[in-house]
This record gives sequence, C-alpha cells and structure tokens, in this order.
Amino acid sequence: MQSYELLRSVYDTGNPKQIAADLGLSLSLIYKWAEPTTETGSGATNPLDRIDALVQSTRDDRIVQWICQRAGGFFIRNPKAVWPHPPDLIPATNQVVQEFADLLAVVASAAADNQVSPSESKAIRARWEDLKTATEAFVRCCEEGNFAGLREAALRLKSAA
Repeated sequence: MQSYELLRSVYDTGNPKQIAADLGLSLSLIYKWAEPTTETGSGATNPLDRIDALVQSTRDDRIVQWICQRAGGFFIRNPKAVWPHPPDLIPATNQVVQEFADLLAVVASAAADNQVSPSESKAIRARWEDLKTATEAFVRCCEEGNFAGLREAALRLKSAA
C-alpha cells in the first residue's frame, strides 16, 4: 500500500477537518497528502513519505521504534529469509522455547526480591525483544515451511546481544 492510499483510508474513517485543525495546517494540504505525488505536482509529499525517506537515509531503526512506542506498540524487524532447505522443525521449536525460558529466567531473577530495578527492567526488555524476534523468525519459517536456518539466525541474534 502506498502512503497516500493509507492516508486516504484514514480520512475515510477519520475527520480531515479535525486533522487540519489539530496540526495547524490547511485542509487542502491534508487532502493533497492523500493524492499520489507526480511530476505535475498534484499531490504533496506527506509525512509518511518523509519519515520513510529519513529512515532510508539514516538506516536507523530508532526512528521507527520511537514512532511505535508513541503509538503504544513496538517494532520488530522481520528476519531475513536466507534459510536453506530441508525443514528442521524440532530444533526450530526448541529455539523458541529456549528464548522463552531465557526470558522467564530473567523475570524470575528480577522479581526474586519483590522489586524490579531499572537495570533489571532493561534486561527484561532486552530478553523480551529477543523472544519476539525469535518467534517472528519461527513464524516466518512456518509460513515458508523451512526451518533449517533458524539456529543460525538465533546464533546471530545471540552474538548481536
């Protein structure tokens, strides 16, 4: 989906006049964001395209992570599908279970004294992010029917930590 198509859809369920008022912009500009930008200049570069250009230029995921946090969510990068055939489901399943066990160990250790310090909270967040990444890789392997490279992906994840 193109950004202008998304904005058009948002406008269908939202209120462009209210958006313009909230942002202190003209209603015509808000509507131009929902048109494709062309050589003839019918549309206007919208904020979504600008954010995309900024992320592409900086190659820094913190921008996307910040936006996701502001929206009450989180960002998980899709793993690269570089796994060779044949399927190897049991080790892949074990990897996800191990990541979950690692998270539980960090949570149990942090909660042992009925308090969670800022550093413990940070460690829990890091393990949670690792679990989400491992689980997303597992789900993608399920969709592709190919599990052989999941162990290598897990090793890359561990070495990055």
